[in-house]
Amino acid sequence: MNKVILMGRLTRDPQVRYSQGENTLAIARYTLAVDRRFKKNGEDGGADYISCVEFGRAAEFAEKYFKQGTKVTISGRIQTGSYTNKDGQKVYTTEVVVEEHEFAESKRDGASYTPGQPSPEPQTDADGFMNIPDGVDEELPFS
Repeated sequence: MNKVILMGRLTRDPQVRYSQGENTLAIARYTLAVDRRFKKNGEDGGADYISCVEFGRAAEFAEKYFKQGTKVTISGRIQTGSYTNKDGQKVYTTEVVVEEHEFAESKRDGASYTPGQPSPEPQTDADGFMNIPDGVDEELPFS
């Protein structure tokens, strides 16, 4: 089984190109910065930078709505390949072919995000539950 699920932030706006020919196809490429969960010697664990590619309508969606710093969750499969560059050297590639994507935070939450800074943590009360302001109950998936 080849299945990967990642959550991270776009390092830059997606690069979108369109295939040539009768049936053009949008192809979006972007890189996700995915934080490592562990800490090494008490320091931040850093991040891995994962190359991603999307096709078709999903690529057009990414072009329109994904911007640098956007936090997204993706699922797809890992694909490896190789090619010979102009110097005659063989180059190996690894990327995630994205099958599904979704935003991992609301636009309001991400509005104050600055690349290189940690995401704001949700506010919780003494019981450990998130504080939800009055008037947002219509946005909740349950009542």
